[in-house]
Amino acid sequence: MSASGLITLQSVNDVATTLERLAAVLETKGVTIFARIDHAAGAERAGLPLRPTTLVLFGNPVAGTPLMQAAQTAGIDLPLKALVWLAADGTVHLSYNDPIWIAARHDAGAAGQQVAAAMSSALAVFARHATSGD
Repeated sequence: MSASGLITLQSVNDVATTLERLAAVLETKGVTIFARIDHAAGAERAGLPLRPTTLVLFGNPVAGTPLMQAAQTAGIDLPLKALVWLAADGTVHLSYNDPIWIAARHDAGAAGQQVAAAMSSALAVFARHATSGD
């Protein structure tokens, strides 16, 4: 994790497959996908170029609520988000904010850090699944 809390993984898949694999693992684990925002489509409607860039908002109240109970301002960073994007060199990436960083950002204390650690572990598994070939 960087100081900014941003974690980025390179995907072996194209953008569409990375998004499909992310959605599939989230749904399998009972995580709700609240929205998909296609930034490239928005840019195109505005007459501006942008490589494929899609933001997925997702979460589970059982996981997120305890973090907000520890630090209510964490709600600004929840639900969790993952950005799937095509870089200029043709590689595909998945980026997300580490929940541990979110908890630290909001001074969530020991209880919040514990919740965030579990969320971080799960999110790492979801991201690895989305970006891998298995």
